Amino acid sequence: MPQTVCLIPGDGIGPEVAKAMRLVVDASGADIEWKIVPAGVEAAEQFGAFLPKITIDAIREHKFAIKGPISTPVGKGHTSVNVALRKGLDLYAAVRPVRSMPGVKTRFENVDLVIIRENTEGLYSGIENEIVPGVVQSLKITTRRACERIARFAFDYAHQRDRKKITVFHKANIMKLADGLMLDCVRAVHRADPHGIDYEELIIDNGCMQIVRDPTKFDMLLLENFNGDFISDLAAGLVGGLGVVPGANIGDDCAVFEAVHGSAPDLAGKNVANPLALIMSAVMMLRYMDQETVAVRIRNAYDETLSEGDPAELTRDLGGTASTTGFAKALVRRLERGD
Repeated sequence: MPQTVCLIPGDGIGPEVAKAMRLVVDASGADIEWKIVPAGVEAAEQFGAFLPKITIDAIREHKFAIKGPISTPVGKGHTSVNVALRKGLDLYAAVRPVRSMPGVKTRFENVDLVIIRENTEGLYSGIENEIVPGVVQSLKITTRRACERIARFAFDYAHQRDRKKITVFHKANIMKLADGLMLDCVRAVHRADPHGIDYEELIIDNGCMQIVRDPTKFDMLLLENFNGDFISDLAAGLVGGLGVVPGANIGDDCAVFEAVHGSAPDLAGKNVANPLALIMSAVMMLRYMDQETVAVRIRNAYDETLSEGDPAELTRDLGGTASTTGFAKALVRRLERGD
C-alpha cells in the first residue's frame, strides 16, 4: 500500500515550490499518495485558524508530512504556525543537513554538517508577559526530559548515519542552570553511548567564530532551541543559503519535513522561486520512510543538474534563467532517462 503523505502547500511561493516538488517526487517512482491539508493564510480565511485541527489530526493519522513555507508576522499578529506544529505534534528534534552543493560556489568547500536542534522549549516556549508598562520578560524553559531525549536522538542519529563527532554549542558560562542542565544530560548520554562517538563542548560565542573560520572542523552540532535556530541559518549561509538546505522536524510518532526559507510574498505567482530546498526535504522524507532508492535517484538528479550548470535549467538565484517549473522539469528529464 502506498504511504499517505500530508502536503501543506504554505503561503507566498509555497504552492509553487510544492507543485514543483510533487512533479519531481511523482516522476521518481516514490510509493506515496498525497493528501493536501491546509495551514497558513488561506487556512485562516477558510477555517478561522492558521493551523486547523483537521491538519494536526491528518498528520497524526498518516505520520508523515511535508510543508512549504508559511508566513509569520513580525512583532504582532498570530503565533508561528511552524512552532505550533512542533508543539502540537511533539516534534522535538529539528534536523538540518548542511552540505556543499555541486556547482554552488561559496567561500567554503567540502562542508558536510548536520545540525540537531531541540525543538519544543527554551525561549520558544512562548511564555512572555509585560510585568509593568515598558518591562517585558520572556521565560526560557529547560527540562531534563527534553534535554535527555534530544541527546539520545543525536547520538542515535550519529550512529545510524556514521557520523563521528557531536559538538554542543552552549552558553552554560552564563545560563548555568538552563544550559548547565542541557550539558549534564548530554554528558550522561555520551558516557552511556556504546558506539565511541567523539564529543566536545564549545561556548557558542567561540563556536560561531570557529564555524565561520573552518566549518569542516565540525561533523554534527547539537543545540537547544533558540541557539539552534540562528546557528542552523548561519550554517546554511556557508553553502549558499536557505534555498539549498532541507529541514525536518521529527518526533516519536510522526515527522514533518519542510523548506526552511521564507514565503517570499514578493515572488509569489511569478514562477521564479527555487524549489530545490523543498525537493531536498522530500529526499530526507523518503529516506526516513525507507524509500532509499528513489531518494538517491532524486538527489543524483539535482546534483547532476547543479554540476552541469546549464543556465536554462537553473533558477535565477543559482545564476540561471529557468522558472520554478523549468528547474523541476530538468530533474524529471534526468529521472526519466534513468541518470
